[in-house]
Amino acid sequence: MSDESPETTTALLHRQIFGWRHRITTSLRLKTSLLSELSGAVGDLGTYIPIVLALTLVSNLDLSTTLIFTALYNIATGVLFGTPMPVQPMKSIAAVAVSEIPHLTVSQIAAAGISTAAVLLFLGVTGLMSVLYRFLPLPVVRGVQLSQGLAFAFSAIKYIRYNQDFTTTTATKTTDPRPWLGLDGLILALTCLLFLILTTGDGNSNEIRINSNAPTTRRTRIQKRLKILSAIPSALILFLLGLILCFVNDPSIFNDIKFGPSKFHVLKITWDDFKVGFLRGAVPQIPLSVLNSVIAVCKLSGDLFPGTELSATKVSVSVGLMNLVGCWFGAMPVCHGAGGLAGQYRFGGRSGLSVVFLGVGKLVLGLLFGNSFVRILRGFPVGILGVLLLFAGVELAMASRDMNSKEDSFVMLVCAAVSLTGSSAALGFVCGIVLYLALKLREMDFCFWKSVSCSADEHESLL
Repeated sequence: MSDESPETTTALLHRQIFGWRHRITTSLRLKTSLLSELSGAVGDLGTYIPIVLALTLVSNLDLSTTLIFTALYNIATGVLFGTPMPVQPMKSIAAVAVSEIPHLTVSQIAAAGISTAAVLLFLGVTGLMSVLYRFLPLPVVRGVQLSQGLAFAFSAIKYIRYNQDFTTTTATKTTDPRPWLGLDGLILALTCLLFLILTTGDGNSNEIRINSNAPTTRRTRIQKRLKILSAIPSALILFLLGLILCFVNDPSIFNDIKFGPSKFHVLKITWDDFKVGFLRGAVPQIPLSVLNSVIAVCKLSGDLFPGTELSATKVSVSVGLMNLVGCWFGAMPVCHGAGGLAGQYRFGGRSGLSVVFLGVGKLVLGLLFGNSFVRILRGFPVGILGVLLLFAGVELAMASRDMNSKEDSFVMLVCAAVSLTGSSAALGFVCGIVLYLALKLREMDFCFWKSVSCSADEHESLL
């Protein structure tokens, strides 16, 4: 006979409900202004839109399903983590899917996402991810972050300077310079860039860097101006401007819009799809997901939100569960990216409410416009995306500024250089680990190998 009475069961249920209510209210509590959270919500769209657009146009990805599932992911992660945890495409899988011949099919893309998710779920559940996170040298992690941030910045500059064609690849095309004039011209991109610099500064717009001997009235005047500027939802304004320019540039978009989402269906994934998806998509994606989607995200979260460093186990399990559900319905494989977190933080996101807003927006778009929303995305000014991506990349790269010693900076820079030139975070990571161990080996005391030259005191300390 059970010892638990109905009153005890009810009390436990009420306690659990109270615990979840407390978690939700804590995660969604405003830590800055509402407009800042809304602006931070669109801070990672510089990477999200180009990849989603390319997969939709080249690989026939179901945009409606992707919007709906990523919306649910955004809402769930915002509540569970309490930070602007991004939901980003798995970049290696996307790059292989649209740039290599033959292109990956939707089933093979899903198989690659499921395979990657299974590995990350295993690492998270067994605790191996926490072991990796605990023992990986910080300079190596900073090197991965620096390389990813600079890669974003380089792509952003190409977005701004040159016309792009995302219908054939996610890689940038640099053969056709962007014209100065026009609704997606260079002047528009540079104007948006100047607008973000004036409104957000270096990311710490509220800090006053003037002489302490300056008159109080001057300090007050500057502080007031910076407060007004920082309250402007700059990224949100640019995103809305981009949407307006889509319709201004091509009014026929109105005729192509069809309301309603696409029908959900479970994909038929064969063993051959799993074999191709794993070998071509998952193998290059797994090391990137481990390093950038889990370890770098947790490190960056601790830097941006001191005292609230995320659990590597929870983040790894989160990536696994998202894809083990959504990929079976044809949703795009996703992960948590350090670049997305940096972008959302850079433009004002400070709590889980930021990504919840983004999730609600995606959900409305997915349910209202469905797959016809790709018609709007196709006309979005790429120069504006480049400006958003540039600030996100720089914010991510600046996380490496805490490398104070020359040795740590040496390891970080070598890791970043190899990652950039080899186009592989895994290769840079391996080189960084080898270099770090070699430097530590150089400093080791090998006296215990030469017992003749060791003193008795040294022998005792070694024992």
